[in-house]
Amino acid sequence: MKKLLIATFLFITPVTISGATAADYVIDAEGMHASINFRVKHIGYSWLTGRFDKFNGKFTFDENNPAASKVVVDVDVRSVNTNHAMRDKHISEAAYLNVEKNPMAHYESTSIEVTGADSGIIKGNLTLNGVTKPVNLMAKHVGGGDDPWGGFRHGFEATTTLKSKDFNYDFDYGDIILNLYVEGVRQ
Repeated sequence: MKKLLIATFLFITPVTISGATAADYVIDAEGMHASINFRVKHIGYSWLTGRFDKFNGKFTFDENNPAASKVVVDVDVRSVNTNHAMRDKHISEAAYLNVEKNPMAHYESTSIEVTGADSGIIKGNLTLNGVTKPVNLMAKHVGGGDDPWGGFRHGFEATTTLKSKDFNYDFDYGDIILNLYVEGVRQ
């Protein structure tokens, strides 16, 4: 009987440990279930809004220990879209987004601070215009579950505010507000 209990314990223990809820997800940018949007004041009178059409990323999410989760996102800054082609070309120039010299932005989390049942602060580093700075994302878990295609997904939203001067941009139209909406497909 003792041998049976020990054998059962040795069998169950690895299953329990490996049964943790941490899972890897790919952000569903191709399926248009994710977006990175921004707004900045236009000459101080109104808001200019836009988005980045091309980006990819992944995250690891642990429902039982969200603080152990991780996020990595790469953004093709050349894909800026303000719904006005001439303006997009203009703000892509060296005096603004400088996409020829620095076509990609990169964000990678360093830690996550849980602040509520479905909220937290994702702390990480953003590289933009060749400059890397710490950036915190105020994040909220939107939900998760089975999708109609036989997969499993989790969705999040996050926001942060950037200063153009922090990333060596010559323009200063005030705060740049980023809103991120991501849906990840479990791998």
